Amino acid sequence: MTQDGARHKRNASRRQVLVAGGAAVAVAGTGAVLASNALADETSTSAEGARLATGETCYRLSTEAIEGPYYIDADMIRADVTEGKEGVPLTLTMKVIDAETCKPVRNAAVDIWHCDALGVYSGYESMGSALPPGMSPENPPPAGSMHLEPTDNKRYLRGTLRTDHAGKVRFTSIFPGWYEGRAAHIHTKVHVDGTWTEGGYEGGRTCHTGQLYFEEEAVLAVAETEPYSTSTVKRVTLSEDTVYDDSGATGGLLTLRYDKKRITKGVAASITVGVNPEASNNGDVPGTSASPSA
Repeated sequence: MTQDGARHKRNASRRQVLVAGGAAVAVAGTGAVLASNALADETSTSAEGARLATGETCYRLSTEAIEGPYYIDADMIRADVTEGKEGVPLTLTMKVIDAETCKPVRNAAVDIWHCDALGVYSGYESMGSALPPGMSPENPPPAGSMHLEPTDNKRYLRGTLRTDHAGKVRFTSIFPGWYEGRAAHIHTKVHVDGTWTEGGYEGGRTCHTGQLYFEEEAVLAVAETEPYSTSTVKRVTLSEDTVYDDSGATGGLLTLRYDKKRITKGVAASITVGVNPEASNNGDVPGTSASPSA
């Protein structure tokens, strides 16, 4: 989609996520392979992301972005979100910090969701990789008006984790594909001031809604592998994407590490997300500044 539509403004005073089969621990497998193999040999690192990791830009708020039409407010608490979906293995490490103090934001709930290798979102398989009805690259939805109710019960490539004492979470997934009008990306939300219970995470508010992006070189390499290479959707480059604001790590550009000659071994992605814990940003209207909550 040229611009993901944001859903109608929701009441964020109560939020609950369900634990999948009682599992709230990281799952080994592809993540372990990445840790031992994928980072060997020749690697690629986003200079902008590396600079942020050193603390040089820690006082910048990460760019707020529209939520998009495919958010589901009931994601499962889990580290491994793959559910057997095929694609290049991906580990995603996110560190959430207070953009004013640079201190880690602990005990926050971090959501991610993204499409599969062929541009399809779980919960919306009937949409395929095309734009929703009534939308076109020339006719993007206005902000705050385009959330779509799920059409199925699938929930792959979606998950929620709790930030640790360092403000970090780590997901195991696959490198996302692309769909009509958008570059490859991952959606994310950060929720604070809620309560962790046996059933998941309740209450609180969303202090950040953003999107994460991949450097072109990595996307091009992935596009040559299966099942990505079977996609018939015209790919939008990062420079052509209408949501990414070209501000590097501040705008969601991930730091990537991978073997350029063997990208199918996996990609390790990381980013530091600077938020205002006192803000409310549900993704209704895009912007770079956080507005204080009441």
